[in-house]
Amino acid sequence: MSGTGPASETNQPPPRHALGLGAVFDARTLKTIEDFNDPHHEWRRLFAEFFGTFLLVAAAAGGGMMGHAFPDTISRSAAVVAPGLTVLAIILFMGKVSGAHLNPVVSVAFALRGDFPFRRVPGYIICQLGGASLAAWFLQGVTHVSARYGTNYPAPHFSGVDAFLMEAVLTLGLVSVILGTASGAQNVGLFGAFGVGGYIALAGLWASPISGASMNPARTFGPDLVSLKFPSYWVYVAGPLLGALLAVAVAFVLRGPGGDQSASEAAQGELFTQIRRADPA
Repeated sequence: MSGTGPASETNQPPPRHALGLGAVFDARTLKTIEDFNDPHHEWRRLFAEFFGTFLLVAAAAGGGMMGHAFPDTISRSAAVVAPGLTVLAIILFMGKVSGAHLNPVVSVAFALRGDFPFRRVPGYIICQLGGASLAAWFLQGVTHVSARYGTNYPAPHFSGVDAFLMEAVLTLGLVSVILGTASGAQNVGLFGAFGVGGYIALAGLWASPISGASMNPARTFGPDLVSLKFPSYWVYVAGPLLGALLAVAVAFVLRGPGGDQSASEAAQGELFTQIRRADPA
């Protein structure tokens, strides 16, 4: 009878343990990462930047606006730590989609390093500004407090130049952390979220009294636009931009040119890591 007796044993597949590790991990499961430049998913990246910046500015501007609506409830420490923790969470949940830039000068810095296509920078910036503006409008609507209480401006008795220098130095540190944790030599994967979020919180704790520790033109733009007041807005564009440019130069000194694979993955995201089953032999 077919399938019985010694002759049938020669037709049986070898036991799984006899295949060896190479065959077990051969090609039954192959990982494929979709091309970063596939235009079909650009809208997902843009939405991620819009949504992520909305959440960031809701936390950053919300501290000042909620503090005005409910006096003596939110301390300065809480107001500056909240954005850092929010950025940490955003990077963890959507960094793989868009790179979680959430900041126009971060997009520019990644592009200057060769880790991000320049052609995608304008779209990212528009979505970042849009998300920031929607967050400020939302907060103004639900707190019934002017969005100007959620913006940044130089402290009384301090000049715009003082605030500009502070923003430049703070952003130098921020973008250095971002570029450093995204580099091939120093890539620490998702733990980069803790470095970036921690830096934002710590910078705010010691430096926010002078300039607000914005480090982000979009974060300040949203409340300014909704309130239709732009007090010293140039500080919050020129300062972070200068700091980002200096950070790119520092990254070159420390690690040479960018453009390595891990840095590109960090800057652009890794959309749709898929599992493809190989056809059985």
